[in-house]
Amino acid sequence: MLNYLWGGMILIAVVYGTITGNVKEVGNAAIDSSKEAVELCITMFGVMALWTGVMQIAEAGGLTKKFIRLMRPVLRFLFPEVPDDSKANDYIASNMLANLLGLGWAATPFGLKAMEELQRLNLAQGGKKEVASRSMCTFLIINISSLQLIPVNIIAYRSQYGAVNPAEIVGPAILATLVSTLAAVIFIKLTEKRTK
Repeated sequence: MLNYLWGGMILIAVVYGTITGNVKEVGNAAIDSSKEAVELCITMFGVMALWTGVMQIAEAGGLTKKFIRLMRPVLRFLFPEVPDDSKANDYIASNMLANLLGLGWAATPFGLKAMEELQRLNLAQGGKKEVASRSMCTFLIINISSLQLIPVNIIAYRSQYGAVNPAEIVGPAILATLVSTLAAVIFIKLTEKRTK
């Protein structure tokens, strides 16, 4: 679907540029944007490599396991249907840790694994394959709200585009994601009471 959207936007730009006599500007903008996209990818690759390395060091040092243990009460509160010994808890906690550090690309594989485990639990508890369980919906909502302590992507974008202080976004980002996560938890608990 997005391919059609982007393709349509490009086609509209070329047609509009041709009609208004600005084809040269459209071509120059496409070339400049391509160059900028490559530079941004290189910057993001460096940032991604740094934080993925930090995650690997934390994992090797046992910090992620400690974080998972610290997360148990939160996980029990958010996912009461998930047994404590389920592998889903580890994947959910790892996903949350990666999101806290602003590592969306590192959070995705953990999120997919968590959903697989939650689906397995759903089927084991008599749920239907095509109907998401409460735990699956909860995980999706929490994941979308995405509480972040370090918005790595935004800092990298601001750095790439010459911001004087790229990290000044940290405070407002923490506040915004804290509010969105709090709203998500309230929504989850209200709907949980309604469905009971």
